[in-house]
Amino acid sequence: MKLFPYGHATHPQWRMAVGLVLAQLRAHLALPQYAQTPRLGLIYITDVYAPYAQEILDAISQDLPQVTDWSGSVGVGIAANNVEYFDEPGLSVMLCDVSPEHYRVFSGVAPLSNGRSFVPHTALLHVDAGTPDVAELIAELAQRTTSGYVFGGLVSSRDELVQFAVSSDGNMAGQGKASGVFVGGLSGVAFDAQVALVSRVTQGCTPIAKEHTITAAEGHVVTALDGEPALDVLMRDLNISLDNPQPALAKVRATLVGLTQANDTTVRRTGEFDDAVLVRHIIGLDPARQAVAVAHPVEVGMHLTFCQRNAAAAKADLLRIGAEIREALEPEEMTADIANSVNTTTHNNPHPARRMAGAIYVSCAGRGGPHFGHPSAEMQIVRRALGDVPLVGFFAGGEIAHQNLYGYTGVLTVFTTDEASVAS
Repeated sequence: MKLFPYGHATHPQWRMAVGLVLAQLRAHLALPQYAQTPRLGLIYITDVYAPYAQEILDAISQDLPQVTDWSGSVGVGIAANNVEYFDEPGLSVMLCDVSPEHYRVFSGVAPLSNGRSFVPHTALLHVDAGTPDVAELIAELAQRTTSGYVFGGLVSSRDELVQFAVSSDGNMAGQGKASGVFVGGLSGVAFDAQVALVSRVTQGCTPIAKEHTITAAEGHVVTALDGEPALDVLMRDLNISLDNPQPALAKVRATLVGLTQANDTTVRRTGEFDDAVLVRHIIGLDPARQAVAVAHPVEVGMHLTFCQRNAAAAKADLLRIGAEIREALEPEEMTADIANSVNTTTHNNPHPARRMAGAIYVSCAGRGGPHFGHPSAEMQIVRRALGDVPLVGFFAGGEIAHQNLYGYTGVLTVFTTDEASVAS
């Protein structure tokens, strides 16, 4: 597997952006270290371009007839190597050096199937948040894969929630005359076990108090923590009182909950969340029942930690997962040339011994550069962590990893150039 050709651009006219991206792709396709005949393309557009999604797909497909399969989506922001596009026109494309027999593009009208000719091991997902029972649907699709691991995000847009899905199998049974641009449901690309991926989840929140055990709950409502009324515990952890409601409610609105399953026995260091923690909003307080309602079903025995978004913790955790991926993929003994290629921010030709062919990054729409201090800051941190690796992605309304739907997280997935297991 060679490096994945990629390109990205912004321009008020979508045709100009397409032309700029195609020029970058052709330049990469002409280089020996990049894939020469990729068949699978990933395409992400900002919602400024959403009304022109079909025209953009048609124009790129016409100019790259050798790329027969496409997947992607719209986002309020999109990502590329070292840059983010928010609140502006943006287009990002990557061509993946994966043989057709090792992947399948799927959508709502051409669902993922598990047959003798192709056995899905993992999958990249683009999901409409308005899809009924979306969390259950994600888990059900994950169970169709042999690893049980899927990654991706909820499509985000202030316009149409468009997704891209084009398959070289043509208009399969039930697909009709599908154009490749869809609204609603879910779509993506499934990969078999021959496609080596390494994936990590980075959290964007930090605990503000110790972990509690849910001792009484009903549906989404937590009525007791550690045997005490849940609302009393929240007030104590936040050091607030409803006797002074305005500042108290402001602090509650800035607070989230981190949830873990009852059988989770991980001992976490203060200030750290791992990917077993699901971060959810507090959606209501019930003074009559002394209860706290959260945006996730809860059960007795689960663990709950009150937390807040924290830019410093998010940056440190993003650097951590980048270091973990590098450690997993880099050779045990590195020459000075390879070592220098890891840390440079100007190296235009990634060293093949680093075994990173390309990457996909899905981050929360509430993160991005502004959360990290300045425009494109998050992607610059990713580049600092991984080095100069072909990368595309989008900023989502919820992030997907394992079989779970996360919030305020980033999911970084790297395609490797030789065999490796899907890891998180």
